[in-house]
Amino acid sequence: MSYLLIKAAISGLLIALASETARRYPGLGALIVSLPLVSILSMIWLWRDTADPERIAAHSIGTIWFLASSIPTFFTLPALLRAGWGFWPSLIASCALTIALYALMVWIGPRFGLKL
Repeated sequence: MSYLLIKAAISGLLIALASETARRYPGLGALIVSLPLVSILSMIWLWRDTADPERIAAHSIGTIWFLASSIPTFFTLPALLRAGWGFWPSLIASCALTIALYALMVWIGPRFGLKL
């Protein structure tokens, strides 16, 4: 249980660091969140838990494909905000688009040999 709490604390600290930095310096905050810190941490935790190189490789490839599905969110959200939408409707619409693209990736990926 303490291992889980340590993982949660480290992961939470990174999110807090990014949000506090973004409040003062939006560009630097964006740089921090664009770093693959969550992916790297998850690979470290997964390696520590399994020591399975094939699982890490599959996790890494899956991350690439799901990242491709999430990129439109970062175009949709600012476009909707600049078009006069409120923050919450813009965020919800952007998240809905991402969920739809994730579902499409899960549906279409195996047809191209992707094991997601």
